Amino acid sequence: MKYTFNVSLVVCAVFFNVVGYAFADQPKPWQMGFQPAATPVMEQIHSFHELLLYILVSITIFVLALLVYVSVRFNEKANPIPSKTTHNTLLEVAWTVVPIVVLVVISVTSLKLLYFMDKTHNPEMTLKVIGHQWYWQYEYPDDGGFTFDSFMVADNELQEGQPRMLTVDEEVVLPINTDIRVLVASEDVIHNWAVPAFGIKIDLLPGRINETWVRITREGTYKGQCSELCGANHGFMPISVRAVSKEAYKVWVKEAQEEYAKIGGQNVLVANAFNSIPQ
Repeated sequence: MKYTFNVSLVVCAVFFNVVGYAFADQPKPWQMGFQPAATPVMEQIHSFHELLLYILVSITIFVLALLVYVSVRFNEKANPIPSKTTHNTLLEVAWTVVPIVVLVVISVTSLKLLYFMDKTHNPEMTLKVIGHQWYWQYEYPDDGGFTFDSFMVADNELQEGQPRMLTVDEEVVLPINTDIRVLVASEDVIHNWAVPAFGIKIDLLPGRINETWVRITREGTYKGQCSELCGANHGFMPISVRAVSKEAYKVWVKEAQEEYAKIGGQNVLVANAFNSIPQ
């Protein structure tokens, strides 16, 4: 029996491991759970989620067992003469202290994660993201300041293997193993730049600069979408980030500097606000 149980665990582990890798870069039909982490932030989000899962399952099992025990032990047939007990000091202390301890553990862990997610203190490069109705604009201030727009590819223009409503005409290209500061703002309404594998989901607000960061640990193409209702075409603002080696990134930058013009076509207020951020 023990051997069979161990074999089952191994089979399940292999299954979920394979499924997890299949979901590495974009959502898949019938996917359950998070996409595999591609950044230290997402790794910590996974760990925090597992902690919460253990706590919730433990509480659920405890409450269920307690209900079953009370139903069996204290029903009218098993206990015809009801107890006259009205207070139990130990029990009352326990049901006060234990939830406090649980909440403290959750609070400390979540606050550490929030501070870790907030910003990087020594960024190696900066990416600027501007939300428009309904497309994204990206700028690379550390590599010549070139900028480009990114639009969703229409269904009738998709090539084989390109996912519908997640493919863009111009991808963001970023180097792996690099602390990247991401500055975001909006030209019109509230947007949200969200890439699940990175653990990033940040609002872009008109007239305000928000900041987050990313350090991608493996190469690949990662998909995301606008996650804030921003108008009629809200569902048509996909995000595609291609993570490459540092060497390949340098080659891409040289090509991009030739292909894309200097900063232009950008709202002046947004540009000035971005330029006020120290590089």
